[in-house]
Amino acid sequence: MTAQELKTGQKAPEFVLKNQAGNPVHSSDFKGKWAVLYFYPKDNTPGCTIEANDFTKLSKDFERLGGIILGVSPDSCASHVRFIKGQNLKIVLLSDEEKKVVQDYGVWQKKQFMGKSFMGVVRSTFLIDPEGKIAWAGYGVKADGHAEAVLVKLRELQKHPAPV
Repeated sequence: MTAQELKTGQKAPEFVLKNQAGNPVHSSDFKGKWAVLYFYPKDNTPGCTIEANDFTKLSKDFERLGGIILGVSPDSCASHVRFIKGQNLKIVLLSDEEKKVVQDYGVWQKKQFMGKSFMGVVRSTFLIDPEGKIAWAGYGVKADGHAEAVLVKLRELQKHPAPV
């Protein structure tokens, strides 16, 4: 099964997911702001830890550009709490245990590992503009250096030069 990937200019699929504290987070809560919606396979795994730590390190830079960082995985809220505490993360993690949002965004795809095929989250990131449209979609991204690349892309989209 090949997921339907989202394209630049499309309206971002709306969602309601629980954050690490179990509180509902609505996509409409971010209207008027830039949202960095990044999907990752699993809490406390090497690549996902690198990515979450990098987004945490750059969270103030994203905030200065009016951006909010939201990480999404199929893990539970309790798993997110352990991940946040264990890594001292400063970002919001959303739980998609029903795998509806990962499917809506086209990141639930067939994967291969050690000769076995299975369905899973393909590491992907979306920049959603203040009007709720996809401003940039990155499917199958690598964890290392990704947060910095997303920050550069956000500056480019907003036409902000990088700080000297």
